[in-house]
Amino acid sequence: MRLTVPLLALLGTLLTGCAPARPPLVTVPHVDLDRYLGTWYVIANIPYFLEDGKVATADRYAKRPDGRFENTYLFRRGSFDAPEEQWDGVAWLPDPADTARWKVRFLWPFSVDYLIIDLDPDYRWAAIGHPSRDYFWILARERKLEAPVYTGILARAQAQGYDTTRVKPVPQP
Repeated sequence: MRLTVPLLALLGTLLTGCAPARPPLVTVPHVDLDRYLGTWYVIANIPYFLEDGKVATADRYAKRPDGRFENTYLFRRGSFDAPEEQWDGVAWLPDPADTARWKVRFLWPFSVDYLIIDLDPDYRWAAIGHPSRDYFWILARERKLEAPVYTGILARAQAQGYDTTRVKPVPQP
C-alpha cells in the first residue's frame, strides 16, 4: 500500500510527459529596444497571486550600464487612492540577437521568460507571453486601449494557444 502513492505519482509524471506538446509561442521578429523602453501600463493579464488585488499597474524599463534593463513594477493595492508601491527587478536578453525573448527577475535566483508575442508597429501596445501559456499581459503606452485593438490582441493570443477567457482587465484610473 505504501508503494501505491509513489507509483501513481511516477505514472502521472510519465503520462504528463506523453501529452501532446503545444508548439512554442511565436515572438515578433524584432524589437527596437530603444523604442520599447519606458513606461507600459498593464491593460489586462491572466491574474496570478502576485498581481491579485493590484490596480493602476505599470512596468517601466530603462537601460542599465551593464547592458541589462531595470524593470520597475508600479502598483497600488486595491484602490486608486492607495499609495503607489514598486518592485524593482532586472531584465536581460539571453540571446542579444533575439530582442523579443527576455528573462525577468524580481527575486533572485528566480527568473521567468518574457516573450513579446505581439507588438504594435508604433509601439503603442504589446502582448507578453510565457511558454506555459499560464501567464499573459497586454501592455499599452496609455491607460486605455481601444476595444477593436484589444479584441485583435486577444484573437492573436488565442491563435497561439491561449485560453483568452482567463484574461482579465486590470483597473486603471
